[in-house]
Amino acid sequence: MINLQTVPSIEQLLQTPQARDLVSVYGRPLTVQALRNTVEEFRAAIKFDPDSIVPDNELIISRTQTLLSSWVTATLRPVINATGVILHTNLGRAPLSKATVAAMVETSLGYSNLEFDLSTGKRGSRLVHAETNLKRLTLAEAAVVVNNNASAVMLILSALSARKRVIIARSQLVEIGGGFRMPDVMKLSGAKLVEIGTTNKVRLSDYEEELAGVGLVMIAHRSNFKMIGFTEEPNLKDIVDLAHKTGVIVAYDLGSGALLKTDEYNLAHEPTVQETLAAGVDVICFSGDKLLGGPQAGIILGRAELIARIKKHPLARAVRADKTCLAGIAATLLHYLKDEAVREIPVWKMISMPLDEIKDRAEKWARVLGAGAVMESKATVGGGSLPGESLPSYVLELNVKSPDKFLKLLREQEPPIVARTEKNKILFDPRTILLEQDDYLLSILHRLLPELK
Repeated sequence: MINLQTVPSIEQLLQTPQARDLVSVYGRPLTVQALRNTVEEFRAAIKFDPDSIVPDNELIISRTQTLLSSWVTATLRPVINATGVILHTNLGRAPLSKATVAAMVETSLGYSNLEFDLSTGKRGSRLVHAETNLKRLTLAEAAVVVNNNASAVMLILSALSARKRVIIARSQLVEIGGGFRMPDVMKLSGAKLVEIGTTNKVRLSDYEEELAGVGLVMIAHRSNFKMIGFTEEPNLKDIVDLAHKTGVIVAYDLGSGALLKTDEYNLAHEPTVQETLAAGVDVICFSGDKLLGGPQAGIILGRAELIARIKKHPLARAVRADKTCLAGIAATLLHYLKDEAVREIPVWKMISMPLDEIKDRAEKWARVLGAGAVMESKATVGGGSLPGESLPSYVLELNVKSPDKFLKLLREQEPPIVARTEKNKILFDPRTILLEQDDYLLSILHRLLPELK
């Protein structure tokens, strides 16, 4: 029978050259923790089965190294998106432009004038950095950037309508990803929710009946689903004009926040930031990492006096954007100001990619691999934007014995490749694969395909 004492102690193991090598790579505290876990695992096995083989130093160190490697491997990793979903929420939404990434890196590597006024040598405000470009681009009176759009909605309601009645149409009581619901966000802000209309029909008279004593009218764009059939909704301008007659503020949660006209790219019309402001809406908010194509952020625009109240609210500090976000948003907006968004911002490059170019890439993949077929397909914008809309595309279609096994193998690569299946075939859409990723994709497919044919 084996005595548990025959298993080496942590102190004994740390004296071995192999353990010292682990310490030099992973540091002593983490190595000791991993050794302790490994030794305890072996001792538990021996206690359960006294006839177990006594582990030697080499086996313990080997298991410890495997454990340490798993501990230090990043869980957040780059992946190649071959799904054809441009704003893939599970894959991080909008990939950033090179200029945006460069601005974020440059701001992070050293110190910056985040809250320092270089002209006066005194304390400044972090809010000015992205606000300048936002005002110039949208002609809004003022702007503020927070950490995401849910925060933006919460901040607007908390600053402008806490403990006041807020009107919202029942057709706009949406639920966004992760189970977060607009009514819950509104109630948490302290606003008193007033639902009007029915699920499918809201009339101007519904607003008119409830406007007395109201602090704010909230409008939420249905960016992740469509209502069709027997539906009715008043024109935005009419709602704004009616509210303003009684001195009521109108806030609009645009969701995706398009700055370009989507209907010019074979897509349905998405309300733009500019046209929403032109309709007279007092305050609007939208995401930075959807159709804008920048880092995650919530952007609030509107009348200067209202934005000033929002900036001064205590919650504004809790949800403020950090220096990398502000640098990234400012750099992304500069692409729009320079009229180069379609050329430089990945999301818009993918949306506007010519169909012939997509087909040519897919055909090249098939020729290089000597396998697969090029088929017509559909890509989507995704990310809670333009629900039900698709873009024509072409895909490389591969027929393998076990699609699930093949998809798993693709996800095990470094970087992982995420594809989709249709009718038991594996599909790779060039629209969402960056051009510089083609060679890597082909090398992986060339290596894996023979095993699974």
